[in-house]
Amino acid sequence: MSLSREDPHAALVRTSFFRFYEELNDFLPLARRRVSFAYGFKGRPSIKNTLAALGVPHAEIDLLLVDGRSVDFNYRLQGQEHVSVYPMFECFDIGAITRLKHRPLRDSKFIVDVNLGKLATQLRLLGFDSLYRSDFADREIVALSLAEQRIILTRDKGILHYNSVSHGYWVRSTDVRVQIQEVIERFQLEHKLAPFSRCPLCNTVLQAIDKAEVRGRVPPGAFGCYEAYKECPRCRKIYWQGSHYRQICRRIAALRASLHSAGARPQDVNGGKD
Repeated sequence: MSLSREDPHAALVRTSFFRFYEELNDFLPLARRRVSFAYGFKGRPSIKNTLAALGVPHAEIDLLLVDGRSVDFNYRLQGQEHVSVYPMFECFDIGAITRLKHRPLRDSKFIVDVNLGKLATQLRLLGFDSLYRSDFADREIVALSLAEQRIILTRDKGILHYNSVSHGYWVRSTDVRVQIQEVIERFQLEHKLAPFSRCPLCNTVLQAIDKAEVRGRVPPGAFGCYEAYKECPRCRKIYWQGSHYRQICRRIAALRASLHSAGARPQDVNGGKD
């Protein structure tokens, strides 16, 4: 009988310790949320590949600290490090440390995946440039995001793992009214709302049109009651402030009130509350 013994040529298993902050915890199993946990690995994997193995898309990450020092995605794990992982910082100045995004996309242009058509319509109603098509393929979304500097909004976590994706967000809720508030809060857009400035059907900026030019193009009742009209120069649809407009105004007022009551959530790079 021979005694089994450890293979001296087996790859050494090292351990590092990870802690994820804020909404990045949504990608982790419950046991790993909001706690520091050990992660075992072999070789010298890049931190980017390790994050993918843990299920957290790099597109939602803005800051990595290894033992308190900022690093980029190319950093290779050595073992025994303590790694802190933070989401995008839209409203917090983190100074000269290494942000993983070259800059936040402050003009807030979006490309919306095929599962979020209603969200795209609501974003357009609020004035946000939101590209959407029901037959977009993932690679097409990624290519347009890069070419036009658009933030990807998706319910598909997989698309955010594409190596080339730079700005993206996984929408947590399945309720469109919650989704719109989620996106506005996430990207600090409370003061950038421009309702009724963009066509909700095709995303084109609306233009004012003289009342005389819409005669015969709108119902006679509307023509007799309203003076101000806008036209989409692309799809030629005419808009006016009818009952549907007032209903949308009430929803926007409720959204503004909800955003005001929620307030901004501070993010602490020193390990504060998440």
